[in-house]
Amino acid sequence: MANFDYTATDVDGHVVKGRIKAADELAARQQILLQNLDLQTITRKTNLLTADVGGGKKVKPQEILHFARQLGAFVRSGLSLVDGLDIIAKSSANKTLQSMLLETRDAVRQGVPFDEALAAHSKVLPRYFLGIIRSAELTGRLDAALEQLADYMERELDARTKFKSALTYPMIIVVMSLASVGILTVWVLPKFTKLFDSLNSELPWTTSTLIGVSNTARDAWYVLPILVAAVIGLWTWTKNSPRGRRARDYALMRLPVAGTLMLYAGVERVCRILATMWEAGVPIGDAMVAASQAADNAVFEDRLVPVQEAVLAGEGLAGPMALARLFPDAALQMVSVGEATGTLSEQLANAADFYSRELDYKLKKVTTMFEPAIIVVVGLGVGFVAWSLVDAMYGSIGSGGVGAK
Repeated sequence: MANFDYTATDVDGHVVKGRIKAADELAARQQILLQNLDLQTITRKTNLLTADVGGGKKVKPQEILHFARQLGAFVRSGLSLVDGLDIIAKSSANKTLQSMLLETRDAVRQGVPFDEALAAHSKVLPRYFLGIIRSAELTGRLDAALEQLADYMERELDARTKFKSALTYPMIIVVMSLASVGILTVWVLPKFTKLFDSLNSELPWTTSTLIGVSNTARDAWYVLPILVAAVIGLWTWTKNSPRGRRARDYALMRLPVAGTLMLYAGVERVCRILATMWEAGVPIGDAMVAASQAADNAVFEDRLVPVQEAVLAGEGLAGPMALARLFPDAALQMVSVGEATGTLSEQLANAADFYSRELDYKLKKVTTMFEPAIIVVVGLGVGFVAWSLVDAMYGSIGSGGVGAK
């Protein structure tokens, strides 16, 4: 038995919050319905006794992509959702995904709408996934939406792979460089310090500075784990807290290089999702909601709210997008042309492709400049340490090992 927290409304329209015990979410939903309540949200509560100690196997984006593509093909061929989910679940090697699909299948079999059944597993799915499914069910074009969604996820995965690949080599250089300088300063330099003390010689300022840094690093060793813990805590806060995520996104968007990369990534995602959903026949209001979620950027989410309101008020798309002060002129021009010629989905896709290429170009440019810059900085650092040691040794030898102190 598990605990489920829920929010519902009674027959008088009053909000009711509570917690019930049930074998699974489907049973919990049935209990709530028997109480004549209109369920709004339901969340399974876990603790140390009920949680999976191992954390469960995660569902990779590639597996979600294959699920969407397979289910879209099944729905297009006339297979029912229940049968499609059952086939995909039984062929899945991922136990977490299999469990999710089977629970979704059982919920749909009981009459729960597909999007609501998936909503119970929102932590497994991308943030924009449910919005697209919910909107697609309203239009009756679930198969087209799933296929378009799979295409979008495939492009997104390809972009992320390129991004990670571009940053892998520079990050390796950074880590190895920091490790090299740290070893020289913390372990190698103290051995020379004993030699210099035995010679009783006056040291150059460069060597004295290095010895001071080395002594500080050795005596204040506890600062490093504190800094590591602080960085991990800050990263967790910005990842899991809506407030932290908003602070992170707004801060990064103000940076010269990172801000440009995030801007182009957001523009590409928004245009891609809008093109995908428009092609699938999803209403523009619902498409705007899904696009803001797909941007995965608090700045875009905040500034797209008035855009959505203006679009629903019949003001078109290009004008409100310009007022958001996020979209470059080229993107706005493509959207304007698309609205004027009736080719909005095509022009949005063109804009997404254009800024995808721009993002790839700028990322390659940054990494190309980053690699030699890191090598130069590391060379200067290691050279400074080596020069300080050699200078001190030559000074000691030149003075005959006798200090002037």
